[in-house]
Amino acid sequence: MRVLLGNGSYLRLWVIGGLGNAMRFSDTLAAALFTWQLTGSGFVVAVVTAMRALPMLLFGAVAGVVSDSVNRKAILQWGMVVSAAASACVCLLAAFGVLRPWHVAVAAFVGGSVWATEMSTRRRMAGEAAGPAMMGRAVALDSLTNAMTRGIGPIVGGAVFAALGAVGAYAVSAVCFVLAAGLAHGVRHEQDTRKLTLGRVPRDLAEGLAYAMADPTVRGVLLVTVVMNMFAFSYSALVAPLALGVFKVSQAVSGLLSSAEAVGSWLGGIVLAAVTPKGRPSVLMVGGSVAFLLCAMAMTHMPNYWLACGVLVLGGMGAALFGNMQTTLVLTRVPPAVRSRQMGLITVSIGFGPVGQLIIGALAERVGPQAAVLCSAVVGLVLLLGLGVWWGRSERRAAKAS
Repeated sequence: MRVLLGNGSYLRLWVIGGLGNAMRFSDTLAAALFTWQLTGSGFVVAVVTAMRALPMLLFGAVAGVVSDSVNRKAILQWGMVVSAAASACVCLLAAFGVLRPWHVAVAAFVGGSVWATEMSTRRRMAGEAAGPAMMGRAVALDSLTNAMTRGIGPIVGGAVFAALGAVGAYAVSAVCFVLAAGLAHGVRHEQDTRKLTLGRVPRDLAEGLAYAMADPTVRGVLLVTVVMNMFAFSYSALVAPLALGVFKVSQAVSGLLSSAEAVGSWLGGIVLAAVTPKGRPSVLMVGGSVAFLLCAMAMTHMPNYWLACGVLVLGGMGAALFGNMQTTLVLTRVPPAVRSRQMGLITVSIGFGPVGQLIIGALAERVGPQAAVLCSAVVGLVLLLGLGVWWGRSERRAAKAS
């Protein structure tokens, strides 16, 4: 860690990632609390939550192509400025008493559009700034920090929302994004850029997709990521209905349910940053994913809020393994010439989260939030077990062919 944080560019990128991630999840909870307070509808809350991740599905692949042509540092810096502006607009609307759920949804979509560039810009820059010898540890530390800030964000969002409402929550967000933009200015980044032409974009997208479909490792990473975001992490859309409507806790502690998984990911990230796990990375990724889904299923049967949070802490340790292998496999096994495009495809896979959030939100309207989470996790578990078997066979065939 001393070596990594002694690298000025990596340090700045690491802090930017922490600030940005914390505020995204703070905004997500604040938006959910505001919408639940105004509408009382789990489905409407899920729609507003889904709007933040929807741009990943729509723009993630394009972001990968663009970041191969346009300076990644410029994309990062202006992305933080746009995020700050979106939060500031919501803050002002709330201050004047005219804020509505559709305003929050639009701001979430704008912030999510910036988030869609995360994998192919900041995360790639952080791994490359550390150098090949430290890339695995750099990704682990970045994943650890993402998990920590994903836990801090909802706690801050819930506490500030309870004390100051949407005005305070989004004001804090705007200030943090401004700080992140300032830090991005000092990042040292070298990149061979090329002229971005609209006619080239479809061809680059097709080349990137063809590479992913031909490579069993990338293909497996993408499919597991789709399943996890559709059927596992979609529970986050129901955090407010679960905390306030089912477990009957206050707004001030409602963020703990969302933070619990992040705390577990943080603990798992500490281990992964210090020790390289043994075993096939594909098995580790699927195994960590299965562990999280089992804990999500158990969470729905907990008799009280604190036990539910505790179970999700355990699940977060599995999620840490999933997240670490997701990035490490692509950064270490994909040639630099197509790396951003593959990271962009991971972003698209993450972007399937809103589909799962809408499904789980619709289920919650019919059967309640607890049963909706359980149904989603069961479907995800069945799909993951099948994918794990298929991925293993694909890798063995590829090894024999080479």
